Order: sequence, then structure tokens, then C-alpha cells
Amino acid sequence: MKLEVEVISKEIIKPSFPTPHELCHYQLSSLDQSTLPVYNHLVLFYPTRSDVQIDYIKNILDHLKLSVSKALTYFYLLAGRIKDNLFVDCNDEGIPFKEAQVKCRLSDFLKSPIPKELNKLFPFALDDAAELPMGIQFNTFDSIARGDQKNIVLPEFISAKLFPPWIISLPEPEVDTNKKNIATKRFVFSASKIEEIRAKYADSGSLENQKKRPSRIEALSALIWSQFVAATKKISGLDSFYTIIHTVNLRTRFEPPLPDQSFGNIYQAAITIPSWEKDCDNLVSQMRDSLRKIDKEYVRKLQVGEDLFDSIKEGDGSFNKVEKVPFIFTSLCMFPLYEADFGWGKPIWVSSASLSAKNVVVFMDTASGDGIEAWINLTEEDMAAFGSDEELLAASKSC
Repeated sequence: MKLEVEVISKEIIKPSFPTPHELCHYQLSSLDQSTLPVYNHLVLFYPTRSDVQIDYIKNILDHLKLSVSKALTYFYLLAGRIKDNLFVDCNDEGIPFKEAQVKCRLSDFLKSPIPKELNKLFPFALDDAAELPMGIQFNTFDSIARGDQKNIVLPEFISAKLFPPWIISLPEPEVDTNKKNIATKRFVFSASKIEEIRAKYADSGSLENQKKRPSRIEALSALIWSQFVAATKKISGLDSFYTIIHTVNLRTRFEPPLPDQSFGNIYQAAITIPSWEKDCDNLVSQMRDSLRKIDKEYVRKLQVGEDLFDSIKEGDGSFNKVEKVPFIFTSLCMFPLYEADFGWGKPIWVSSASLSAKNVVVFMDTASGDGIEAWINLTEEDMAAFGSDEELLAASKSC
């Protein structure tokens, strides 16, 4: 259903204590500088009681603002401003905080959520990350932080030390957007269907796949990309240069591994160039080979500034001569998003939203924890063909 959202208040939340002068200049790492200027996008839905009073919501809201203010003392750079894609001026200007009223019941909306409607629940456009590192919008549906000081996990700001920044001002990477022509659909895969897909690619793939079954993400990536190509090859043509891209968390690739709370864009892209000469059943092995290359030696080269994509450009002479069709997968599965308790319980659903970039898939856990939601963003033309694929529809529930 469509959402009618009215913003009823706007303010700026600042850190509860001033940032020390020696911490006011946060240097971006080279990975930060090369990351697309888009916001991470999450909507967390929490249950409400039928007897909730206005005063109760006001108290919850005031408590949340206070908690955010205290948290910004530790995550002080989020209250600053990004300057020239070089550094964050940690000047304590604060983050935008909007309060909005959604004119429908949450239970009604969750019956059939529309991805594009979810974007109305964000404080600003997802591809508009210019100076502001962060923003919050608190949405109250018609008929809400704990103050836990014992379990605070403090961030470690070590990214620029690990990946020294470029010292000259460089333009931010551009986001390839075509907002009027992007369609987003949510495909929900149950645990049993995922196991069937894993078995399919294990049984019909290489000997390696039979020894080590494809992971859930590997299997779903292979299915989605294969069906995307099958459905759209008449549109794009097989003369196009196809690549499969998986974002990889580098924290576990260090020796020893970095702490989970290491702050920054500490990730890299594993790029697979599918071989048309090989059976598509080998796709999992090809993706696995690309992911395996992101190891501690790769990280070492990345730290000294080597261009690790040169081999791709040089290895295929057609790289600059044909249309490039990248397909990006990123996964938030296994992140403890459903443990985010701000004092009014845990979320009943955590969602993505509609993106303005094409050929992007975001994997997220289902609320039950054993299934996976695939939020797929394609051009409207491609989605019309892809979204009606019989094998995909048989394996999932489309929303």
C-alpha cells in the first residue's frame, strides 16, 4: 500500500559532550574516498501497543534523542561534515533528526510493503550523501533507548592508518542513477527453498562444489544472476561485458583479523567475469575463485596502493570496447539487525528500500532468521522480463 507521511518536526542532534580538539580532523582512508557517496539504508519496524498514549511516545522520543546525543560522543565523526572527499570536519554540527507521522496502521502496511514507499521513511535521498554522514527519521504509525551502559561497543577509527588516503582532492565516485526507470522487487526465499537451490548447484556443479556445498549467498547469487541473464540477454545481448561483483568485508581478511567494531568502509569488491565457454553450473566455482583471491596478500597490496583492477582491464581486450553490465551483490545477512533493542523491544522487520542504481541486489535475513530476502533493483524493462521468470517465482515469494 502507498504511504502518506507527514514530517511534523525537524531538529539537529549534537553530541552530548564536545569532541576534543585533537580529534576534530578525521582523515578519510583511500577506501572511503573511492566509495560511492550513498547512504546505508535500513528501516527498522517496531511493534506498538494498542493502548499507547501520546505522552508515552513523547517520552520514548525524548529518550531516543538523548541516547543518540550520547552515542555521537563516541561516534563523533558522524556529527561532523565531509569535506572535499578528503576528511571529516568533526565540528559537532550534529545530525538531522526528523519526526514523521505515517497515516496508516503498521500492521496494514506490513501485509504488502512496496519498496519505493519505504523511501518516504528516510530523512533524505539515499544517493545524496554529500556532506552529511548520517540522518535519522523517527516514524510513528497510527494505532518506542534502553540506556544500557554495560554493553556499549566503542568504535575503532583505524581505517586511514590501514589504507592511507590520497593526499590530493579527488572528485567523489559518481552514482550511475536513472531514478525514473528503476524498479525494485523483494524476493523472499524460505529456508527449505534455499536448501533446494544449494543442492541444485552442488549436485550439478564441479567436484569442488560437491565437496563443499555452496553457501546460501553463493547459491542465490548464481540463481539470480543466471535468471537475470536468461531473461534479459535479448535486451543487452551476449556481446556485452558481464561482471558479477560481491562486496567483501576485509576485516576477516587481515592477519590477525580486525575487530568487528573497526569503523569505516573496510570492504572491497570481488569481481567475477563469467566464462560463457563453461557450463553455468560452474558459476559457483567461478564466484568462489574470485572471493578466494581477496586474501591477506590482496589486503597487503591494497594497503600499499596497488591498482588491483588493472589485470581485469588488461586481461580482456574487449573491456573498453563493449557495453559493461555489472551486477552487484551485497549481503547484510548474519548482521545482528534484529537485536537492535532501543528500549521498546526488538524489531519485527528490518527492511532495505528502493535504490536509484540498477543491477544491485541486497540480501537480508528474514524476520524468522532462517530465510533470506533479496531486494533486487533493475531497470523497469529488465524487471518486467526478470520478474516473470518461472524458475525464480517457483523458488521465492515476490513482493
